Amino acid sequence: MRIPRRRALAALLALPVAARAQGSAWPDRPVRIIVPAAPGGPADLLARALGERLYETWRQPVVIENRAGAGNTIGTALVARAAPDGYTLLMATSGHVMNASVLPRLPFDALRDFTPIINLAFHPTVLTVHPSVPVRSLAEFIAMAKAQPGALTMVSSGVGTGSHLIAELFAQSVGIELTHVPFGGAAPAQAAILSGQVLAGFLNATVAVPPIRAGALHGLAVTDANRWRDLPEVPTMVELGHPDMLVAGWYGILAPAELPQALRDRLHADMAAALRQPPLLARIRAAGLDPLDVGPEAFAAQLATELAKWSRVVREAGIKAD
Repeated sequence: MRIPRRRALAALLALPVAARAQGSAWPDRPVRIIVPAAPGGPADLLARALGERLYETWRQPVVIENRAGAGNTIGTALVARAAPDGYTLLMATSGHVMNASVLPRLPFDALRDFTPIINLAFHPTVLTVHPSVPVRSLAEFIAMAKAQPGALTMVSSGVGTGSHLIAELFAQSVGIELTHVPFGGAAPAQAAILSGQVLAGFLNATVAVPPIRAGALHGLAVTDANRWRDLPEVPTMVELGHPDMLVAGWYGILAPAELPQALRDRLHADMAAALRQPPLLARIRAAGLDPLDVGPEAFAAQLATELAKWSRVVREAGIKAD
């Protein structure tokens, strides 16, 4: 059937008007970003810095709500149950998929219950050793671990945490046996390796910089493809021949599932524009992170890939959550 030219032209002209009307209607009230962790950490600082930039775009308050507890699952579950209208968002971290690989009965599905918007920032980790360990390279560390299975102790902030899973991935990747020593949090874990109570550990790159600079720890390798800006002398796992160890702690925004695609794209565009603003870039780097702009489709693929990877590590290592 042939549509009259006048009707076709009228319909074509109406499309951008409708799109603008839909876009201008949102947001017409405050937007919440749920941070499923305590105030003061990197996720909280990033959410607040992002919220300030988004207020300038949206002219609506961006309210940061800290809903900590149960390994980040309380705040995450709140967002999973929220309406998919763009007014409730989640500041997720790499623990989002790590938790799902370890905890069998979460009150949400880490993939199906969320709409990925943008991966905003990341930091790598650094394999560090106490100076009492007689190795100064990754190759020497692996050789010592193979010669003395289980003799090297590896610290973590708890069973099933990121530092634990990364260490297990490393051990599986290079074929070594390490003795896992979990602590109840990142601070006591760092204290244990600094004191020599535990000999090695994968530390957040930002946390690792001061003790490496002071000679209190030795950095052997960074879990990234590029050398970390604050540790240019420490080689990467990739350049040392271990591409399986391309691992980063990341921070991204998720929305509830079934968010309309137009709104998803609007959120991504506005957040990507905020990332290009020098004030936000400076805040990100001051927090020890590097900015990213991984969009919705690529972020969704990343989440699925990481969940599969960490689930395999958990299964092969026989990790059981406490």
